[in-house]
Amino acid sequence: MAKASLIILVSLAICISSSLSLVYGAASDPNKFTVLGHVYCDTCRVEFETSISEPLPGAVVKLECKNRTDEKITFQSPEITTDNIGDYKIEVTGDYEDSDCDVTLVKSPRADCNDPTEAWRKARVVLTALDGVTGQIRFANNLGFKKKDALPGCKKVLTDMGYFELKDELGSEFV
Repeated sequence: MAKASLIILVSLAICISSSLSLVYGAASDPNKFTVLGHVYCDTCRVEFETSISEPLPGAVVKLECKNRTDEKITFQSPEITTDNIGDYKIEVTGDYEDSDCDVTLVKSPRADCNDPTEAWRKARVVLTALDGVTGQIRFANNLGFKKKDALPGCKKVLTDMGYFELKDELGSEFV
């Protein structure tokens, strides 16, 4: 009876530890990351997405990491082109705990929407497993290019959002 109980107890411990390894990804490589992001056309020239912002397929981004101390480049991705809905994926191998890593806009495929937004010209991502962030997928903030001229529907969209001081961005003809 004691042997049977011991065998059951050992089997149960093995099952639990195997399940925990599967759930928490102990077998995965902690130095491999996937950076996911999105690029859009800011149709209202307000430097954030609205309900009438448009995804920007064919936009080009890149990821670059620089050492915080000496500013030397520690990682640089090839230029990545967004897919048909403006999304991109960058694969990274390595731990960049001592670096600042940013996804930056390189170019827009649209002549009418190629002014990079000042506030969101780059998106910082953390590429280390040593900071308490778990998982290999890292999400970058959305990046946008501004349209040359705001769309006529912007006044309504922004007013519906609660923005009233629109003269600086949209011009007095829209307000």
